[in-house]
Formats: sequence, structure tokens, C-alpha cells
Amino acid sequence: MSNVIRMTGVTKKYINQTALKDISLTVPIGKIIGVIGGNGSGKSTLLKLMSGLSLPTSGSVTVNGEAANRRTGKVVSYSSELGSFYPIFTVREAIRFQASQFADFNLAKADEIMKLMRLDPQMKIKALSKGNRGRLQIVLALAREVPYILMDEPLSGLDPMVRETIVKGLISYVDLNAQTLIMTSHEVAEIESLIDGFIALKDGSLLKMADVEELHETESLRIADWMKKAYI
Repeated sequence: MSNVIRMTGVTKKYINQTALKDISLTVPIGKIIGVIGGNGSGKSTLLKLMSGLSLPTSGSVTVNGEAANRRTGKVVSYSSELGSFYPIFTVREAIRFQASQFADFNLAKADEIMKLMRLDPQMKIKALSKGNRGRLQIVLALAREVPYILMDEPLSGLDPMVRETIVKGLISYVDLNAQTLIMTSHEVAEIESLIDGFIALKDGSLLKMADVEELHETESLRIADWMKKAYI
């Protein structure tokens, strides 16, 4: 099976720390996966490795059977929590610029998601709040028609009053016949109804990878309750 993201024995070390330790897992097409864990557990590093923006110190990361590297961006849409925009652009100009960079970018879809996110297309990036920058990140990530969409803390900074609407919107704009969405989040309770499975990290190690329904059936626990036991 080549249409998967596969990590085999992956360790990622930085100068003063080991971010991930001996991670092995496989994520197929057609899933919505949550990556959970505390601060410093390795969630963001995991997504960077899957996107090819970072390379493992040891082990291998493959996407559709090919080693992950900078060219992986052709099949992976990656959005970081911090984001990176030209501040002089308007929302509309940022969307148009993204479309010019990726042939798979669907402008009509981007316009739909922009309306769902209630973004003013004429608003300058520099005038956007953190929450609205996050909404723009969601637009840019979901409008690409690629097999894998990786989103680092897409709910960060969003008003709790609109999170439910945005979470439902995430579902409607992912084609599960052809795409997989992998997202990190601290808002475990809010994404549980959205995700099919989860990857739990603790101190850079893989604690558990499981289907959400399997957890409910075998342990009669919701993810947040399982985390309270597992992260003691």
C-alpha cells in the first residue's frame, strides 16, 4: 500500500533535545487524525517531518512511497500554527498568491471557505487578529486539492463561540475518498467528534495510536478521560 504516510523508527534530535524518539506509524488516505499530547511532546515536529519540511535524524518518513523532502509539498498541504503572510496583502491577495504557487489550489473552494470563516476579503493581513489569521490559514490549507492536509493547531486563537462551526466546516471541506487530514490540537474535547483516530505523543514517544471508536468500545472512555489516565 503506497498511498500512505509511513514513519519507520523515526528519531528527530535538535542540539539540546530529542523531539521524537523511535516513532513508527502509518496513516492511510481517507482519515481525519488528531495528534494529541502536552506542550513539548513532539506534535509540531511530527507534522514537519510528514510534510518534508524537516528531515529525521534517523529512521525514514515516506509519503506515497517516496522519501519526504521539500518536493513533498506537491502532495501535502501544510499549515503551521504561526503562519507566514505578507502583511501588506489583503485576505483576497493572500488567497490569490497561494493559488499562484500551487496548481492544485481551488479558488472557488477558497472563496467558499473564506465566507464560512467570515473573513473580509479586503482586510489587510496586518490588521487581522490572531484568530482571523488562523481562519485564513484554514482557508489556504483546505483549498488545496492534495492527498494530505496537515494542520498545526488550527483552532488556536479562535473564539470558543465559533469553534463548533469551524470544526464542522473542516469536515465538509475534506474529501475522505481522496484526502486525509492530520491536525494537532489542545482542544481534544472539541475535535473528538471530528476525528476518526488519534496519535498520542508523550515526551517525544508514541504513547498510543488508535481509532476513536475502538477507544470508546474497549475502554469506555472519551479521549480526554483516557489522557487523564495515560499522562499521569
